[in-house]
Amino acid sequence: MTTRSLSDLVKAYDVRGTVPDQLDPEVARALGAAFAEVVLAADDAPACVVGHDMRDSGPALVTAFAEGVRSRGRDVALIGLCSTDGLYYASGALDRPGAMFTASHNPAQYNGIKLCRSGARPVGQDSGLADVRVLAERILAGEVADPDGPQGTLTERDVLADYAGFLRGLVDLSGIRPLRVVVDAGNGMGGFTVPAVLGTQAGLPALPVEVEPLYFELDGTFPNHEANPLEPENLRDLQAAVVAHGADLGLAFDGDADRCFVVDERGEPVSPSAITALIARREVARAVAEGADAADVAVVHNVITSAQVPEVIAATGARAVRTRVGHSFIKAEMARHGAVFGGEHSAHYYFRDFWFADTGMLAALHTLAALGEQDQPLSVLMADLSRYSASGEVNSTVDDAAAATERVLAWGEAEGVEVDRLDGLTLTHRGGDGDPMWWLNLRASNTEPLLRLNVEAADVPTMARVRDAVLAVVRAG
Repeated sequence: MTTRSLSDLVKAYDVRGTVPDQLDPEVARALGAAFAEVVLAADDAPACVVGHDMRDSGPALVTAFAEGVRSRGRDVALIGLCSTDGLYYASGALDRPGAMFTASHNPAQYNGIKLCRSGARPVGQDSGLADVRVLAERILAGEVADPDGPQGTLTERDVLADYAGFLRGLVDLSGIRPLRVVVDAGNGMGGFTVPAVLGTQAGLPALPVEVEPLYFELDGTFPNHEANPLEPENLRDLQAAVVAHGADLGLAFDGDADRCFVVDERGEPVSPSAITALIARREVARAVAEGADAADVAVVHNVITSAQVPEVIAATGARAVRTRVGHSFIKAEMARHGAVFGGEHSAHYYFRDFWFADTGMLAALHTLAALGEQDQPLSVLMADLSRYSASGEVNSTVDDAAAATERVLAWGEAEGVEVDRLDGLTLTHRGGDGDPMWWLNLRASNTEPLLRLNVEAADVPTMARVRDAVLAVVRAG
Protein backbone atom coordinates (compact mmCIF):
# COMPACT_ATOMS: atom_id res chain seq x y z
CA MET A 1 0.00 0.00 0.00
CA THR A 2 0.98 3.62 -0.50
CA THR A 3 1.96 5.78 2.44
CA ARG A 4 -0.42 8.72 2.60
CA SER A 5 -0.61 11.64 5.00
CA LEU A 6 -4.15 12.58 5.96
CA SER A 7 -3.26 15.79 7.79
CA ASP A 8 -4.78 17.97 5.04
CA LEU A 9 -7.93 15.83 4.93
CA VAL A 10 -8.71 15.34 8.62
CA LYS A 11 -9.54 18.79 10.00
CA ALA A 12 -10.18 20.00 13.55
CA TYR A 13 -13.82 18.91 13.59
CA ASP A 14 -14.37 16.62 10.60
CA VAL A 15 -12.93 15.09 7.44
CA ARG A 16 -13.07 17.33 4.37
CA GLY A 17 -11.27 17.20 1.03
CA THR A 18 -11.43 16.82 -2.73
CA VAL A 19 -12.40 13.57 -4.45
CA PRO A 20 -10.51 11.50 -5.49
CA ASP A 21 -7.09 13.08 -4.90
CA GLN A 22 -7.56 13.51 -1.14
CA LEU A 23 -10.54 11.28 -0.35
CA ASP A 24 -11.07 8.04 -2.27
CA PRO A 25 -12.46 4.57 -1.41
CA GLU A 26 -9.09 3.34 -0.13
CA VAL A 27 -8.87 6.22 2.33
CA ALA A 28 -12.53 5.87 3.26
CA ARG A 29 -12.01 2.18 4.05
CA ALA A 30 -9.02 2.97 6.27
CA LEU A 31 -10.97 5.70 8.07
CA GLY A 32 -13.85 3.25 8.61
CA ALA A 33 -11.54 0.67 10.14
CA ALA A 34 -9.91 3.30 12.35
CA PHE A 35 -13.32 4.67 13.37
CA ALA A 36 -14.31 1.17 14.48
CA GLU A 37 -11.15 0.65 16.50
CA VAL A 38 -11.08 4.11 18.10
CA VAL A 39 -14.69 5.26 18.50
CA LEU A 40 -16.83 2.12 18.42
CA ALA A 41 -14.41 0.32 20.70
CA ALA A 42 -14.36 3.19 23.20
CA ASP A 43 -18.16 3.28 23.23
CA ASP A 44 -18.34 -0.52 23.39
CA ALA A 45 -20.73 -0.18 20.46
CA PRO A 46 -21.44 -3.27 18.36
CA ALA A 47 -22.64 -1.18 15.40
CA CYS A 48 -22.71 2.27 13.82
CA VAL A 49 -25.01 4.19 11.48
CA VAL A 50 -23.79 5.69 8.20
CA GLY A 51 -25.55 8.16 5.90
CA HIS A 52 -24.68 10.43 2.99
CA ASP A 53 -25.85 13.56 1.20
CA MET A 54 -26.64 14.02 -2.51
CA ARG A 55 -23.06 14.18 -3.82
CA ASP A 56 -22.31 11.66 -6.57
CA SER A 57 -19.18 10.45 -4.77
CA GLY A 58 -21.09 9.55 -1.60
CA PRO A 59 -22.32 5.99 -2.24
CA ALA A 60 -18.90 4.58 -3.23
CA LEU A 61 -17.22 6.22 -0.24
CA VAL A 62 -19.93 4.93 2.10
CA THR A 63 -19.49 1.39 0.76
CA ALA A 64 -15.75 1.52 1.37
CA PHE A 65 -16.11 3.08 4.84
CA ALA A 66 -18.64 0.41 5.83
CA GLU A 67 -16.28 -2.30 4.62
CA GLY A 68 -13.58 -0.86 6.88
CA VAL A 69 -15.90 -0.86 9.89
CA ARG A 70 -17.04 -4.42 9.15
CA SER A 71 -13.44 -5.59 8.80
CA ARG A 72 -13.14 -4.92 12.55
CA GLY A 73 -16.10 -7.16 13.35
CA ARG A 74 -18.57 -4.30 13.89
CA ASP A 75 -21.97 -4.00 12.24
CA VAL A 76 -23.12 -1.15 10.00
CA ALA A 77 -26.64 0.20 9.45
CA LEU A 78 -26.86 2.22 6.25
CA ILE A 79 -29.53 4.93 6.40
CA GLY A 80 -28.92 6.18 2.85
CA LEU A 81 -29.71 9.74 1.84
CA CYS A 82 -30.09 12.01 4.86
CA SER A 83 -29.31 15.42 6.27
CA THR A 84 -26.58 15.73 8.87
CA ASP A 85 -29.17 16.23 11.59
CA GLY A 86 -30.93 13.13 10.25
CA LEU A 87 -27.72 11.21 10.93
CA TYR A 88 -27.55 12.75 14.41
CA TYR A 89 -31.15 11.65 14.97
CA ALA A 90 -30.23 8.07 14.06
CA SER A 91 -27.15 8.17 16.30
CA GLY A 92 -29.21 9.52 19.19
CA ALA A 93 -32.31 7.39 18.80
CA LEU A 94 -30.36 4.16 18.23
CA ASP A 95 -27.55 5.09 20.66
CA ARG A 96 -24.89 4.22 18.09
CA PRO A 97 -21.84 6.06 16.76
CA GLY A 98 -22.41 7.62 13.35
CA ALA A 99 -20.70 8.79 10.19
CA MET A 100 -22.22 11.31 7.82
CA PHE A 101 -20.67 11.65 4.36
CA THR A 102 -21.01 15.29 3.38
CA ALA A 103 -18.94 18.33 2.51
CA SER A 104 -21.75 20.63 3.63
CA HIS A 105 -21.62 23.81 1.51
CA ASN A 106 -18.32 23.07 -0.26
CA PRO A 107 -18.27 22.76 -4.08
CA ALA A 108 -19.11 19.55 -5.93
CA GLN A 109 -15.55 18.16 -6.08
CA TYR A 110 -15.45 17.94 -2.27
CA ASN A 111 -16.73 15.33 0.12
CA GLY A 112 -16.07 14.56 3.74
CA ILE A 113 -17.21 12.80 6.90
CA LYS A 114 -18.75 14.14 10.10
CA LEU A 115 -18.23 11.59 12.87
CA CYS A 116 -20.04 11.26 16.17
CA ARG A 117 -20.08 8.97 19.17
CA SER A 118 -23.14 7.18 20.48
CA GLY A 119 -25.93 9.61 21.28
CA ALA A 120 -24.64 12.11 18.68
CA ARG A 121 -21.75 13.16 20.93
CA PRO A 122 -19.03 15.02 18.98
CA VAL A 123 -15.79 13.59 17.66
CA GLY A 124 -13.10 16.25 17.22
CA GLN A 125 -9.33 16.45 17.35
CA ASP A 126 -9.33 16.24 21.14
CA SER A 127 -12.04 13.57 21.35
CA GLY A 128 -10.82 10.86 19.00
CA LEU A 129 -10.44 12.37 15.53
CA ALA A 130 -6.66 12.73 15.78
CA ASP A 131 -6.41 9.08 16.85
CA VAL A 132 -8.60 8.04 13.91
CA ARG A 133 -6.30 9.90 11.53
CA VAL A 134 -3.10 8.37 12.90
CA LEU A 135 -4.48 4.84 12.83
CA ALA A 136 -5.90 5.30 9.31
CA GLU A 137 -2.47 6.44 8.10
CA ARG A 138 -0.91 3.31 9.61
CA ILE A 139 -3.53 1.14 7.93
CA LEU A 140 -2.85 2.80 4.57
CA ALA A 141 0.89 2.26 5.08
CA GLY A 142 0.33 -1.45 5.63
CA GLU A 143 1.50 -1.29 9.23
CA VAL A 144 -1.85 -2.53 10.58
CA ALA A 145 -3.49 -5.50 8.88
CA ASP A 146 -7.12 -6.53 9.00
CA PRO A 147 -7.66 -8.82 11.98
CA ASP A 148 -8.69 -12.43 11.64
CA GLY A 149 -12.23 -13.13 12.70
CA PRO A 150 -15.79 -12.69 11.51
CA GLN A 151 -16.88 -9.66 9.51
CA GLY A 152 -19.58 -7.36 10.79
CA THR A 153 -23.00 -7.35 9.14
CA LEU A 154 -24.50 -4.78 6.79
CA THR A 155 -28.15 -3.72 6.99
CA GLU A 156 -30.24 -0.91 5.56
CA ARG A 157 -32.62 1.27 7.58
CA ASP A 158 -34.93 4.15 6.65
CA VAL A 159 -35.18 6.75 9.42
CA LEU A 160 -36.71 9.72 7.57
CA ALA A 161 -40.26 9.26 8.86
CA ASP A 162 -39.08 8.69 12.43
CA TYR A 163 -36.83 11.76 12.20
CA ALA A 164 -39.69 13.91 10.92
CA GLY A 165 -42.08 12.64 13.57
CA PHE A 166 -39.55 13.25 16.34
CA LEU A 167 -39.01 16.88 15.34
CA ARG A 168 -42.73 17.53 14.94
CA GLY A 169 -43.20 16.17 18.47
CA LEU A 170 -40.84 18.85 19.85
CA VAL A 171 -42.61 21.88 18.35
CA ASP A 172 -46.38 21.92 17.88
CA LEU A 173 -47.38 23.80 14.72
CA SER A 174 -50.93 22.46 14.50
CA GLY A 175 -52.56 25.53 16.05
CA ILE A 176 -50.63 28.35 14.36
CA ARG A 177 -52.16 30.76 11.85
CA PRO A 178 -51.71 29.82 8.18
CA LEU A 179 -48.25 30.70 6.90
CA ARG A 180 -46.68 30.77 3.47
CA VAL A 181 -42.95 30.03 3.46
CA VAL A 182 -40.46 29.91 0.61
CA VAL A 183 -37.75 27.32 1.21
CA ASP A 184 -34.48 27.41 -0.76
CA ALA A 185 -32.85 24.01 -0.44
CA GLY A 186 -29.97 24.96 -2.74
CA ASN A 187 -30.25 21.51 -4.39
CA GLY A 188 -29.10 20.09 -1.06
CA MET A 189 -30.64 17.82 1.54
CA GLY A 190 -33.30 20.33 2.57
CA GLY A 191 -35.10 19.19 -0.57
CA PHE A 192 -35.25 15.73 0.99
CA THR A 193 -36.16 16.62 4.58
CA VAL A 194 -38.54 19.60 4.21
CA PRO A 195 -41.30 17.61 2.42
CA ALA A 196 -41.15 15.05 5.24
CA VAL A 197 -41.13 17.51 8.15
CA LEU A 198 -43.29 20.38 6.87
CA GLY A 199 -45.36 18.31 4.45
CA THR A 200 -47.14 14.98 4.50
CA GLN A 201 -44.52 12.86 2.72
CA ALA A 202 -43.64 11.03 5.94
CA GLY A 203 -47.29 10.26 6.70
CA LEU A 204 -47.68 13.07 9.24
CA PRO A 205 -50.79 15.27 9.49
CA ALA A 206 -50.89 18.35 7.26
CA LEU A 207 -49.77 21.63 8.82
CA PRO A 208 -51.15 25.14 8.22
CA VAL A 209 -47.92 25.87 6.36
CA GLU A 210 -47.80 26.32 2.58
CA VAL A 211 -44.32 25.64 1.23
CA GLU A 212 -43.09 27.27 -1.98
CA PRO A 213 -40.09 25.09 -2.96
CA LEU A 214 -36.97 26.52 -4.51
CA TYR A 215 -34.25 24.20 -5.83
CA PHE A 216 -35.51 21.03 -4.13
CA GLU A 217 -33.96 18.74 -6.76
CA LEU A 218 -31.05 16.86 -5.19
CA ASP A 219 -27.97 17.77 -7.20
CA GLY A 220 -24.48 17.74 -5.75
CA THR A 221 -23.19 19.92 -8.58
CA PHE A 222 -25.26 22.84 -7.17
CA PRO A 223 -26.42 24.15 -10.57
CA ASN A 224 -28.28 27.20 -9.23
CA HIS A 225 -26.02 28.58 -6.53
CA GLU A 226 -23.69 27.32 -3.80
CA ALA A 227 -25.55 25.76 -0.89
CA ASN A 228 -23.96 28.22 1.52
CA PRO A 229 -26.52 30.78 2.73
CA LEU A 230 -23.87 32.50 4.85
CA GLU A 231 -22.78 34.23 1.62
CA PRO A 232 -25.26 37.04 0.81
CA GLU A 233 -25.20 36.30 -2.93
CA ASN A 234 -26.67 32.84 -2.29
CA LEU A 235 -29.75 34.38 -0.63
CA ARG A 236 -30.71 36.57 -3.61
CA ASP A 237 -33.11 34.07 -5.20
CA LEU A 238 -34.83 33.39 -1.88
CA GLN A 239 -35.21 37.08 -1.11
CA ALA A 240 -36.79 37.74 -4.51
CA ALA A 241 -39.10 34.72 -4.21
CA VAL A 242 -40.35 35.74 -0.76
CA VAL A 243 -41.42 39.13 -2.10
CA ALA A 244 -42.83 37.69 -5.33
CA HIS A 245 -44.97 35.12 -3.49
CA GLY A 246 -46.02 37.51 -0.73
CA ALA A 247 -44.66 34.95 1.70
CA ASP A 248 -44.52 35.34 5.46
CA LEU A 249 -40.86 34.32 5.55
CA GLY A 250 -38.13 32.43 3.73
CA LEU A 251 -35.87 29.62 4.90
CA ALA A 252 -32.53 28.65 3.34
CA PHE A 253 -30.61 25.48 4.17
CA ASP A 254 -27.00 24.65 3.46
CA GLY A 255 -25.97 21.52 1.56
CA ASP A 256 -26.37 19.02 4.39
CA ALA A 257 -29.30 20.96 5.91
CA ASP A 258 -27.85 21.26 9.40
CA ARG A 259 -27.90 25.08 9.17
CA CYS A 260 -30.96 27.24 8.60
CA PHE A 261 -31.06 30.91 7.58
CA VAL A 262 -34.16 33.10 7.77
CA VAL A 263 -35.45 35.91 5.56
CA ASP A 264 -38.37 38.10 6.70
CA GLU A 265 -41.48 39.06 4.68
CA ARG A 266 -39.64 42.04 3.15
CA GLY A 267 -36.89 39.80 1.83
CA GLU A 268 -34.45 41.05 4.47
CA PRO A 269 -32.07 38.52 6.10
CA VAL A 270 -32.60 37.92 9.82
CA SER A 271 -29.38 37.66 11.82
CA PRO A 272 -28.65 34.17 13.19
CA SER A 273 -27.97 35.93 16.51
CA ALA A 274 -31.55 37.23 16.47
CA ILE A 275 -32.84 33.72 15.79
CA THR A 276 -30.65 32.47 18.64
CA ALA A 277 -32.24 35.00 20.99
CA LEU A 278 -35.75 34.13 19.77
CA ILE A 279 -35.31 30.40 20.31
CA ALA A 280 -33.53 30.96 23.64
CA ARG A 281 -36.61 32.78 24.92
CA ARG A 282 -38.86 29.93 23.79
CA GLU A 283 -36.72 27.15 25.22
CA VAL A 284 -36.26 28.88 28.58
CA ALA A 285 -40.01 29.55 28.77
CA ARG A 286 -40.75 25.91 28.01
CA ALA A 287 -38.31 24.69 30.66
CA VAL A 288 -39.90 27.00 33.23
CA ALA A 289 -43.40 25.85 32.22
CA GLU A 290 -42.25 22.28 32.83
CA GLY A 291 -41.22 23.19 36.39
CA ALA A 292 -37.62 24.36 36.15
CA ASP A 293 -36.37 27.38 38.07
CA ALA A 294 -35.21 29.91 35.45
CA ALA A 295 -31.97 30.46 37.41
CA ASP A 296 -31.14 26.79 36.86
CA VAL A 297 -31.65 26.96 33.09
CA ALA A 298 -28.60 27.56 30.89
CA VAL A 299 -28.24 28.69 27.26
CA VAL A 300 -24.89 28.54 25.46
CA HIS A 301 -23.60 31.03 22.88
CA ASN A 302 -20.19 31.58 21.32
CA VAL A 303 -17.92 34.60 21.59
CA ILE A 304 -19.06 36.24 18.34
CA THR A 305 -22.82 36.07 18.71
CA SER A 306 -24.44 39.46 19.22
CA ALA A 307 -24.35 41.13 22.62
CA GLN A 308 -28.13 41.00 22.51
CA VAL A 309 -28.04 37.21 23.00
CA PRO A 310 -26.77 37.21 26.61
CA GLU A 311 -28.98 40.25 27.28
CA VAL A 312 -32.09 38.35 26.17
CA ILE A 313 -31.06 35.27 28.11
CA ALA A 314 -30.50 37.35 31.26
CA ALA A 315 -33.93 38.96 30.86
CA THR A 316 -35.52 35.51 31.03
CA GLY A 317 -33.75 34.85 34.33
CA ALA A 318 -31.67 32.06 32.80
CA ARG A 319 -27.87 31.78 32.69
CA ALA A 320 -25.89 32.67 29.57
CA VAL A 321 -22.80 30.48 29.08
CA ARG A 322 -20.18 31.90 26.70
CA THR A 323 -17.84 29.57 24.85
CA ARG A 324 -15.44 29.25 21.92
CA VAL A 325 -16.55 29.08 18.30
CA GLY A 326 -17.06 25.54 16.99
CA HIS A 327 -19.60 22.77 17.44
CA SER A 328 -17.40 20.60 19.67
CA PHE A 329 -17.05 23.47 22.18
CA ILE A 330 -20.75 24.33 22.09
CA LYS A 331 -21.77 20.69 22.56
CA ALA A 332 -19.31 20.16 25.39
CA GLU A 333 -20.53 23.24 27.27
CA MET A 334 -24.15 22.31 26.72
CA ALA A 335 -23.56 18.86 28.16
CA ARG A 336 -21.57 20.29 31.08
CA HIS A 337 -24.34 22.73 32.02
CA GLY A 338 -27.32 20.70 30.87
CA ALA A 339 -28.19 23.68 28.67
CA VAL A 340 -31.57 23.71 26.95
CA PHE A 341 -30.24 25.44 23.84
CA GLY A 342 -27.14 26.78 22.14
CA GLY A 343 -26.64 29.07 19.16
CA GLU A 344 -23.84 30.24 16.90
CA HIS A 345 -23.46 33.19 14.54
CA SER A 346 -23.10 30.72 11.65
CA ALA A 347 -26.72 29.53 12.04
CA HIS A 348 -25.90 26.31 13.86
CA TYR A 349 -28.54 25.73 16.55
CA TYR A 350 -28.18 23.07 19.25
CA PHE A 351 -30.92 21.55 21.41
CA ARG A 352 -30.86 19.54 24.63
CA ASP A 353 -33.86 17.60 23.36
CA PHE A 354 -31.87 16.66 20.24
CA TRP A 355 -28.95 15.08 22.11
CA PHE A 356 -27.24 18.49 22.34
CA ALA A 357 -26.67 18.28 18.58
CA ASP A 358 -27.37 20.90 15.94
CA THR A 359 -30.42 20.83 13.69
CA GLY A 360 -31.44 23.54 11.29
CA MET A 361 -34.86 21.96 10.82
CA LEU A 362 -35.79 22.24 14.49
CA ALA A 363 -34.70 25.89 14.46
CA ALA A 364 -36.99 26.40 11.45
CA LEU A 365 -39.91 24.84 13.33
CA HIS A 366 -39.34 27.17 16.29
CA THR A 367 -39.24 30.19 13.98
CA LEU A 368 -42.47 29.15 12.25
CA ALA A 369 -44.14 28.54 15.62
CA ALA A 370 -43.05 31.91 17.03
CA LEU A 371 -44.35 33.70 13.95
CA GLY A 372 -47.58 31.72 13.69
CA GLU A 373 -48.51 32.06 17.37
CA GLN A 374 -49.00 35.84 16.97
CA ASP A 375 -50.34 38.20 14.31
CA GLN A 376 -47.41 40.51 13.56
CA PRO A 377 -45.11 40.06 10.54
CA LEU A 378 -41.68 38.59 11.16
CA SER A 379 -39.91 41.95 10.80
CA VAL A 380 -41.98 43.33 13.69
CA LEU A 381 -41.59 40.19 15.77
CA MET A 382 -37.80 40.38 15.43
CA ALA A 383 -37.47 44.15 15.87
CA ASP A 384 -36.41 44.03 19.53
CA LEU A 385 -33.89 41.30 18.71
CA SER A 386 -31.95 43.43 16.23
CA ARG A 387 -30.51 45.96 18.62
CA TYR A 388 -26.97 46.46 17.35
CA SER A 389 -25.00 46.93 14.15
CA ALA A 390 -22.60 44.19 13.10
CA SER A 391 -19.81 44.11 10.54
CA GLY A 392 -20.12 40.47 9.65
CA GLU A 393 -16.92 38.46 9.43
CA VAL A 394 -14.10 40.27 7.62
CA ASN A 395 -11.03 38.24 6.69
CA SER A 396 -7.49 39.56 6.27
CA THR A 397 -4.53 37.63 4.87
CA VAL A 398 -1.53 38.19 7.16
CA ASP A 399 2.04 36.90 7.35
CA ASP A 400 2.17 36.93 11.15
CA ALA A 401 -1.22 36.55 12.84
CA ALA A 402 0.23 36.76 16.35
CA ALA A 403 2.02 40.03 15.66
CA ALA A 404 -1.07 41.56 14.05
CA THR A 405 -3.16 40.50 17.04
CA GLU A 406 -0.75 42.15 19.46
CA ARG A 407 -0.91 45.38 17.44
CA VAL A 408 -4.70 45.34 17.76
CA LEU A 409 -4.40 44.68 21.50
CA ALA A 410 -2.15 47.73 21.88
CA TRP A 411 -4.65 49.81 19.87
CA GLY A 412 -7.50 48.58 22.06
CA GLU A 413 -5.72 49.27 25.33
CA ALA A 414 -5.31 52.87 24.20
CA GLU A 415 -9.10 52.94 23.75
CA GLY A 416 -9.64 51.75 27.34
CA VAL A 417 -11.18 48.34 26.60
CA GLU A 418 -11.78 45.11 28.52
CA VAL A 419 -9.61 42.25 27.22
CA ASP A 420 -10.70 38.61 26.89
CA ARG A 421 -8.74 35.75 25.30
CA LEU A 422 -11.27 32.91 25.56
CA ASP A 423 -11.20 32.51 21.77
CA GLY A 424 -8.77 34.73 19.93
CA LEU A 425 -8.83 38.33 21.16
CA THR A 426 -12.05 39.99 22.30
CA LEU A 427 -12.01 43.70 23.15
CA THR A 428 -15.10 45.27 24.75
CA HIS A 429 -15.83 48.96 25.18
CA ARG A 430 -18.82 49.31 27.49
CA GLY A 431 -19.63 52.91 26.57
CA GLY A 432 -21.98 55.19 28.49
CA ASP A 433 -22.83 58.89 28.79
CA GLY A 434 -23.24 59.25 25.05
CA ASP A 435 -20.20 57.10 24.30
CA PRO A 436 -21.52 54.17 22.19
CA MET A 437 -20.83 50.56 23.16
CA TRP A 438 -18.76 48.35 20.87
CA TRP A 439 -16.87 45.07 20.92
CA LEU A 440 -14.66 43.16 18.53
CA ASN A 441 -13.26 39.68 18.20
CA LEU A 442 -10.13 38.80 16.22
CA ARG A 443 -9.46 35.10 15.63
CA ALA A 444 -6.85 33.30 13.59
CA SER A 445 -7.98 30.64 11.13
CA ASN A 446 -6.96 27.08 11.98
CA THR A 447 -6.23 26.22 8.35
CA GLU A 448 -5.30 29.43 6.49
CA PRO A 449 -3.07 32.50 7.07
CA LEU A 450 -6.14 34.57 7.90
CA LEU A 451 -7.36 36.74 10.74
CA ARG A 452 -11.15 36.89 11.11
CA LEU A 453 -12.59 40.13 12.46
CA ASN A 454 -16.09 40.62 13.86
CA VAL A 455 -17.23 44.00 15.16
CA GLU A 456 -20.53 44.99 16.75
CA ALA A 457 -21.58 48.40 18.05
CA ALA A 458 -24.54 50.39 19.27
CA ASP A 459 -24.83 52.14 15.89
CA VAL A 460 -23.55 51.90 12.33
CA PRO A 461 -21.07 54.84 12.47
CA THR A 462 -19.37 53.40 15.57
CA MET A 463 -19.20 49.94 14.06
CA ALA A 464 -17.69 51.30 10.84
CA ARG A 465 -15.16 53.42 12.72
CA VAL A 466 -13.94 50.49 14.83
CA ARG A 467 -13.95 48.06 11.91
CA ASP A 468 -11.93 50.34 9.66
CA ALA A 469 -9.47 51.30 12.40
CA VAL A 470 -8.80 47.67 13.32
CA LEU A 471 -8.46 46.55 9.71
CA ALA A 472 -5.88 49.28 9.16
CA VAL A 473 -3.91 48.03 12.17
CA VAL A 474 -4.19 44.38 11.11
CA ARG A 475 -3.09 45.07 7.54
CA ALA A 476 -0.34 47.53 8.43
CA GLY A 477 2.22 44.73 8.73
